[in-house]
Amino acid sequence: MNQENRRSFLKKTGVPTAFAAGGFVNWNPAAYGANDKVTLALIGGHNQGRHDAKSFVEAGGVFKTVCDIDDEVIRKVSGEIKEWQKKDVGSAKDFRETLDDKDIDAVLIVTPDHWHAIMAILACQAGKDVYCEKPLSHTIHEGHLMRDAARKYDRVFQVGTQRRSMNHFKSAVEFATSGNLGNLCMIKAWMCQVRESIGNPPDGPVPPGVDYDRWLGPAPKRSFNPMRFHYNWRFFWDYCNSELGNQGVHMLDIAMWAIAEMKGLENSLPTRVSGQAGIYWLDDMKEVPDTQITTYDFGDYPLVWELRSFARHDPIEGTSAGTGFYGTEGTLIVDGRGWKVYQKDGKPGPSEKDSGGSHAANFLECVKSRKQPNSDVEIGRRSTTICHLGNIASRLGREVVFDPQTETFGDDEEANLFLRKEYREPYTLPEI
Repeated sequence: MNQENRRSFLKKTGVPTAFAAGGFVNWNPAAYGANDKVTLALIGGHNQGRHDAKSFVEAGGVFKTVCDIDDEVIRKVSGEIKEWQKKDVGSAKDFRETLDDKDIDAVLIVTPDHWHAIMAILACQAGKDVYCEKPLSHTIHEGHLMRDAARKYDRVFQVGTQRRSMNHFKSAVEFATSGNLGNLCMIKAWMCQVRESIGNPPDGPVPPGVDYDRWLGPAPKRSFNPMRFHYNWRFFWDYCNSELGNQGVHMLDIAMWAIAEMKGLENSLPTRVSGQAGIYWLDDMKEVPDTQITTYDFGDYPLVWELRSFARHDPIEGTSAGTGFYGTEGTLIVDGRGWKVYQKDGKPGPSEKDSGGSHAANFLECVKSRKQPNSDVEIGRRSTTICHLGNIASRLGREVVFDPQTETFGDDEEANLFLRKEYREPYTLPEI
């Protein structure tokens, strides 16, 4: 893998600015008063970017810039943000312009997964705090570098696993790890949904106003195809982490939260990963599995992930997207609506409904206080690593043995190849 320092990266990609010279590496946001606004830039405005922007405006943030490679996305989202915050917002097609702007305190990175690491590392080096959508990284190695950058440059870094900031998920984890369920024998996370066909259309022209080469960035050079672009990039390995990283990380993150509570964060990764996955439903362009069952061995209990992208009828435990904790004295099921315990004796157990919580507000508060956010980069990195491990086992079609201390597969050279990836010039990883 080709790494290079930050200055070289910026020079090769054409930004001869004060930022490229390293002028703002040690810059920190000014001290905040109680009513001060955190100034933000949105990098990636399509779909989830728009949703995140609205959440941040509602939580009290203010956007100075919307950055996207698609002029139409910039036009649409900029107009919506202006309406939400009652204040104009600027635009950029090159994310480095936002990093060069000393008025911007923090960036929201809501791009395809394959861009996360480069953008986040450069943002940390530019003195920006970072909110990065899930899954954090495109490889396990990238996650290490993103964590290291956040620590080296003393950045507040929140990962977009929003359930960490919802009050009822916190109380569910507390109950599940309290001993009230007896001996915990299994944890399970699942997603039941329907992914409609995206067909097999031919390649075509790049839409007007789209900087497609910059969108590809570090990914391999390919002709433009509309079904590999907006949102549907989630179904192609060049840019995504499959449904495990897209949807599964939310439910698995709750499982990882509980495991870290019981074992300690430093001991929250498994030793063996196995399972079965494939495309069993649609014959279209998608590369990622529509069906998957993955088992992670934690020694004291297994963590099981189940994906159904072919059906949402009769979902698991009555919910399409949940996490379950199964013990000798009871079972706790939690989803976005709340949680409930099913006791061994059949009597109604404790329960709690969704009682709110804001991931955006937590991040903005931490930008001001300099405290670690609810889904700090190391927390999000480990939950993303679980997704990578499941994908690696699925792509190899066999069990893999993982060393949680070195975070490698030992002598398994075939599996170790998935720890890193190649980067297309000039969009290579900055050196930390």
